[in-house]
Amino acid sequence: MGFGPVRQTGTLMNDFHSFVLGDRTVNRLGYGAMQLAGPGVFGPPKNRDTALEVLREAVASGVNHIDTSDFYGPHITNGLIREALHPYPQDLLIVTKIGALRGEDGSWNPAMTPAQLTSAVHDNLRNLGLDALDVVNLRLMGGGAGHGPAEGSLEEPLTALVQLQKQGLVRHIGLSNVTSTQIEQGRGIAEIVCVQNLYNLAHRDDDALIDHLATGNIAYVPFFPLGGFTPLQSSTLSDVATRLDATPMQVALGWLLRRAPNILLIPGTSSPEHLRENLAAGQLSLSESVLAELDTIGKSA
Repeated sequence: MGFGPVRQTGTLMNDFHSFVLGDRTVNRLGYGAMQLAGPGVFGPPKNRDTALEVLREAVASGVNHIDTSDFYGPHITNGLIREALHPYPQDLLIVTKIGALRGEDGSWNPAMTPAQLTSAVHDNLRNLGLDALDVVNLRLMGGGAGHGPAEGSLEEPLTALVQLQKQGLVRHIGLSNVTSTQIEQGRGIAEIVCVQNLYNLAHRDDDALIDHLATGNIAYVPFFPLGGFTPLQSSTLSDVATRLDATPMQVALGWLLRRAPNILLIPGTSSPEHLRENLAAGQLSLSESVLAELDTIGKSA
């Protein structure tokens, strides 16, 4: 793209706490519901009451951007969201994703035909109790290194999603697990309001892409901002956290908030305590010297 990393300078001010996603202003610290399902994002939660508590506390704490999918569970997280929060607050933006089906063994299988995508949109609508979905991410299964994105045309599935948008079932469209080439192709077919890719302190392949998207006011939503199934581990991260009297995960989230103004975070947890820790990361102050120290993690990864 020809863009180098650009970081917000100075302290994190109120202006940087929100961003427009689609046609709604959301707080940059949101919540990802994936971990509310059972082990392997399959089956019911370990503790249903706790899962409902986490959702209600998140919204009560100011979260107005929740990320979910009907293939989490499957159907589990959307059902929990509906039970905990419906009727939904007016300012709550629920972002879902389509493009996969779960096998009986918990496997993740591509589901990208127009018929499958249409069925997935209706599943999300029904289980969330909505007439229209705020934002739907077309999630490509990829096949690249580490389950990352792989090149290939997205014209057919994205065109099918645009048709659902024209029917009023989908308000805005995003892309997930995609390459820069696919994003440019997608922007020629539909207005893309967000991109959801793997990105965190140690995995920074999308550095230039993030800054390029920022010029078009397109949100970048890193999945696995804390490392996902293999949590971030770094002596540098741990040392910085100790000096700041914070947890390593709080520092990792704080770095992401400072990385670019169009980054929206959706850290997931099934624990009320961890939810509070994650949300407190928004108040963490990181000096330029600390940010430079943290930057070395990505360079050495």
